[in-house]
Amino acid sequence: MSKFEFKLPDIGEGVTEGEIVGWLIKQGDSVAEDQEMVEVMTDKATVTIGAPKAGKVLELRGGVGDVIPVGDVLVVLDLSGGGAAAEAPAPKAETPAPKAEAPAPKAEPKPAAPPAEAKATVASAVGDIKEELPGTRLVAQAPAGNDYYNDKPLAAPATRKLARELGVDLRQVKPSGDAGRVTREDVEQQARGGGAPAPAAKAPASEAKAPTPLPSPQVLASDERKPIRGLRRRIFDNMARSKHTAAHFTYADECEVSKLIEVRARTKPYAEQAGVKLTFLPFIVKATVIALKKHRELNCVVDDAAQEMVLKGSFDIGMATATDAGLIVPVIRHADRKSVLEIAREIDRLATDARNGKTRQEDVGGGSFTITSLGRLGGMFSTPVVNYPEVAILGVHEIKKKPIIKDDAIVIGNVMILALSFDHRIIDGHIGAAFAQEIKALLEEPDRLLVEM
Repeated sequence: MSKFEFKLPDIGEGVTEGEIVGWLIKQGDSVAEDQEMVEVMTDKATVTIGAPKAGKVLELRGGVGDVIPVGDVLVVLDLSGGGAAAEAPAPKAETPAPKAEAPAPKAEPKPAAPPAEAKATVASAVGDIKEELPGTRLVAQAPAGNDYYNDKPLAAPATRKLARELGVDLRQVKPSGDAGRVTREDVEQQARGGGAPAPAAKAPASEAKAPTPLPSPQVLASDERKPIRGLRRRIFDNMARSKHTAAHFTYADECEVSKLIEVRARTKPYAEQAGVKLTFLPFIVKATVIALKKHRELNCVVDDAAQEMVLKGSFDIGMATATDAGLIVPVIRHADRKSVLEIAREIDRLATDARNGKTRQEDVGGGSFTITSLGRLGGMFSTPVVNYPEVAILGVHEIKKKPIIKDDAIVIGNVMILALSFDHRIIDGHIGAAFAQEIKALLEEPDRLLVEM
């Protein structure tokens, strides 16, 4: 028997663990190479992982709901036979079988250096298990005397790409990242032929302290316990991280949108001719992008580890979307390059995919600003939670008829509440207010959208 332990690979930049959503195989099954085996949810998306090789399933490690760190064993396969796509052809009937099959090699100490010619294994960010590059020569740049070797290094796809570009064998790079991950700095250090990589920056003392255990709630016999799993667990963790990290403040104001209602009514027939459902959200996205261009510090994410602001070069707007499983935030990429109709079409696609559980890996993560709409649920106003590591979020509410003062007279207006939350560590109050007023002005005078978009 030839056992093969398949470990959870890197399935996205910054992903360190995944939750098992569902097994598509069971113990004893024969699987073909690339056959889908398991659905795993990360903090970015749910991906399906296929078999790296053909074989028979000996063991499944973990049940539905279990969280598996990257690099831990997911599945144990028997590669000696039984796979749906075994590589070696079966012996012919007239050919006698060999007396004894060569035994599987016993575990031996890891070699000090890899073979001169090897196959590079690249973990894909979209869930592909292995991409073998035959004949790829990896030139080890380790300093003399370096005997470190790990045949299954943990590294993000971008780090692996950098290693290939620099001719560095990741298996000989001593990691300094969390959970034994190889970082970009480790690769660059190895390429320069330097010594041991610089240790990772230590977290501030306030972060290093273990949290005080929370008391357990009182539970009665009539109560029901329900595990926090799947998407709800991602929301659970992300919201707590945002509230504990970003210093929130919220700014809310009324926006009189009678003119916007007229513009939408005039343009709606054109959208219907193009097969597009035109809501108010595409106009709000456009107004937000124009305001972000004037206040670039809002189109930003925070790198807390490096103590840096990252001013994004593209305008990727997240749209918080309610699903049966919970709230997710698919992203409209390059919203500044899209027309109102194109944004409307993209919003409809992203929302449909999200509600059907078909959100693509490339449609989540990497946003620069988020919009959340409570729509017809109304309410006076909200205090949305910043989608960390972003620094701001816009919440929009139902348009309601209300009395307003116009030209010293009380008239009926169409009023929508804009509620924005900011990370006060990065965004000062007057900057957040100015940003909110810019969005408000664009929505109250939508002809400006045509001039400035």
